Amino acid sequence: MTTQNKIIRTGLLFFIGLASSFNCTAQKLTVTNDLNFPRTEVVSIPSPTLQRLLLQYPAKNIRIRKEGSTTYTTLQWIDNNQDGISDELIFLADVAANGITNYLVLSDTVPLPKIPETGPQTYSRFVPERTDDYTWENDRVAFRVYGPKGQQEALKGIAGSTLSSGVDLWLKRVPYPIINKWYKKHLATPGYYHTDRGEGYDPYHVGNSRGIGGIGVWVKDSLQVSQNYNSYKTIATGPLRTVFQLTYAPWSDYALQQTSTVSLDLGSNFTRFDISFKGPRRTPNYTIGISLHQNKGEALLNKTKGWFRHWEAIDDSFIGEGIVIDPTSITSAFTNISKTPDQSNLLIVTKPLNRLVYYAGFAWQKSGQIKSKEDWDKILERQSLIIRNPLKVR
Repeated sequence: MTTQNKIIRTGLLFFIGLASSFNCTAQKLTVTNDLNFPRTEVVSIPSPTLQRLLLQYPAKNIRIRKEGSTTYTTLQWIDNNQDGISDELIFLADVAANGITNYLVLSDTVPLPKIPETGPQTYSRFVPERTDDYTWENDRVAFRVYGPKGQQEALKGIAGSTLSSGVDLWLKRVPYPIINKWYKKHLATPGYYHTDRGEGYDPYHVGNSRGIGGIGVWVKDSLQVSQNYNSYKTIATGPLRTVFQLTYAPWSDYALQQTSTVSLDLGSNFTRFDISFKGPRRTPNYTIGISLHQNKGEALLNKTKGWFRHWEAIDDSFIGEGIVIDPTSITSAFTNISKTPDQSNLLIVTKPLNRLVYYAGFAWQKSGQIKSKEDWDKILERQSLIIRNPLKVR
């Protein structure tokens, strides 16, 4: 974690003059960590909390720094409902184990200098140059899902198209963004990103499996799933958090209308899925999956703490995949082994609530983030603690 934090800080922090050189208006806030390990995480300040400052100064003039420091941190405003008004201000907080860090929120007449878009950051976009993928990444991981054009082409039997609502993953070795580069290279050399040239690659097979975090409804020993996403909306691209929304055509015997709000924070191995459902009939469950591929990996189900792991070899290295969820929402979990291609999945069956929130992620040995499945289990264990004990911002 120490090396990762140094990389993040190198890419994100910048220096400006002493705050005393400005006529600043300031608000103090504290960030508290109740867990026994240090944490560097993106935290949020709701815009109404900053109303006093925002009445006097434009949002672009606001800065945040640790109390007693002259170093100002990168900020990001997010308009979650896309109404033209920012709903929250996020920044990267750094708090010791069982510790408290004080920050100052400052504003004056001098605008915040523009931050160069270099170094580690989050990012996502619609990718028309590869049919209609939607792809997202941060400094540690990358993912993609497949859209309606790909679905249409797959149903017509066009080679290279994908019919799947499973979630694909891309293996990264580097902290800087690779999405645009890999797709650009793919246009010149089709399949470019399937070969590791030192930055990572995409060797992961999704097919009709759940990939890493795809969902379905478990009915009579069978998983009913949607087809590709139907539409998308990009809400934020970074640098600290990327957020987008996917909608799906009604699916399953229950005619489910699904809207997924997907987000990924800087420094995290886990994408957050916040999914809402509507339908004319009561649904028996919602079920989250991880592909077991050829059933040669090792699964571990920790229902009590709400984390689930799959550890498998891909080419000459290992990858750990996982789901983390509030354990109170789980009804059962099991590995479903099938002789049908892409139908073997680790499945987590949840209560049929109208909203489902969970985290899906992975780590690759060659990224340097983990060395063993025990390392990955430790990350999953910590993530389960983190989602139950978020940093407290006051």
